[in-house]
Amino acid sequence: MGISGFSVRPVEGLPEVDEGFNLGAAIANLAGLASGDVVAISQKVVSKAEGRSVGLGSIDPGGEAEQLARELGKDPRLVELILRDATTVVRTDPERGILITETRHGFICANSGIDASNVEGEDTVLLLPEDADASARRIRDAIEAAASVRPAVLVSDSFGRAWRTGQAEVAIGCAGLTVIDDWRGRTDSHGRELAATMIAIADQVAAAADLARDKTSRTPAVVVTGLDRYVTGEDGPGSLSQLRDPGEDLFR
Repeated sequence: MGISGFSVRPVEGLPEVDEGFNLGAAIANLAGLASGDVVAISQKVVSKAEGRSVGLGSIDPGGEAEQLARELGKDPRLVELILRDATTVVRTDPERGILITETRHGFICANSGIDASNVEGEDTVLLLPEDADASARRIRDAIEAAASVRPAVLVSDSFGRAWRTGQAEVAIGCAGLTVIDDWRGRTDSHGRELAATMIAIADQVAAAADLARDKTSRTPAVVVTGLDRYVTGEDGPGSLSQLRDPGEDLFR
């Protein structure tokens, strides 16, 4: 079944976001939202609103961070922050200065998701939200309070992909959106039973929304329409529900 009326559009006019900024209310006032819409928001502005910026000058790196920093050619203070937000160092590549970790959330990504791009202040970096699913729920509630509509909310970040060059946007937090559309047990057009097909709806919405976002300007929020059948009244299990169990991960 195809999707009728599918569109993505950036939310124009959002100001620079500081700690305590009410993202939900601001988006509700600018976007002209309807129930059944999906609001996809860049992780960076969510982290800024939640006060997740850290000045590297306040960080005292430990021995492990110092050693890894020498091997990878990184700032030891940044490496210390990366290790603090990680449960495991998954891979390192000293030649390219790459540090892949598993975050305490369960994400496997570069540098525990810590980034300095589009962050004001020298030697300042942004950490991922403490709980991006909870962030999405709060923003959804704030939108409803401001506009009396309850769209789904998705928080996204750019991740690299195994065996492929480049980054793609994925959902790291969501509320009110079907995360996985499980097609196992259905039949294809030839009558064969589908045994493994599980469509990553939240990640696909995140990637589609990013096509309407200009990463060099202030368009961190995007409205996606036409996905009513995936929008739910309940907040749902959130994006962490799609993380693969380590016991099923063939590549660790």
